[in-house]
Amino acid sequence: MPKLWSTTIESHRREVRDAILDATGTLATERGVLSVTMSQIADDVGIGRATLYKYFPDVDTILLAWHERQVSAHLVELAAVRDRAATAGERLVAVLRAYALIEHEHHDADLTELVHRGEHVVRAHRELHAFVRDLVADAAAAGEVRGDVAPDELASYCIHAVGAASTLPTKAAVRRLVGVVTAGLLLNAR
Repeated sequence: MPKLWSTTIESHRREVRDAILDATGTLATERGVLSVTMSQIADDVGIGRATLYKYFPDVDTILLAWHERQVSAHLVELAAVRDRAATAGERLVAVLRAYALIEHEHHDADLTELVHRGEHVVRAHRELHAFVRDLVADAAAAGEVRGDVAPDELASYCIHAVGAASTLPTKAAVRRLVGVVTAGLLLNAR
C-alpha cells in the first residue's frame, strides 16, 4: 500500500475515533453516563453501529478512552499553566488553582466510579504527583514554601486537599480552598 494511502487511512481512523470520543463525552455530560448507548453514539457521529463496533466493543470502553484523553489534556493544561508563571512559588500556586478548577468542573459521580478504575488513572496520578512534587521542591529551594516537610509529603497533601474542590458548590469556594491549602505551605505555617 502506498505511504500516502496508508497515512490517509490512519488519519481517517483517528478522526472517526476522536468523533466517537467527542460524541460520547457530550452524551455523558448531557444525559448522564449511565444512559449513553452505542446507538446514540453512532447516530451522533453519523456512522453505523457496525462501524462503531469496529472501533470499540461497548460504551464503557469508549468512556474509558474518552476519560484517558481528558486526563492527558488536563496534564498538558497544567504544564501550560506552570510555564506561564514567573517564580517557583507562583508556578505551584497557579497549578494548584488550575487543578482545583479541573476537579470542580469535571466531577460526575457516575463517571468517576466507572473510569477511575483504569490503569491510565494510576499512571496519571503518578505523573500528577511527580509534577506537583517537583513544583514543591523548586519552591522550597527558592525559599518560597516550607522546606521542613519532604516535597513528596507536601505534594500528597496538596493533591488530596485540592481534590476536595470536586465537592464544592462554587468557584469562590474553590478559590478559598486553594488559599487554605497554599497557606499551609508557607514558611511561617508551622
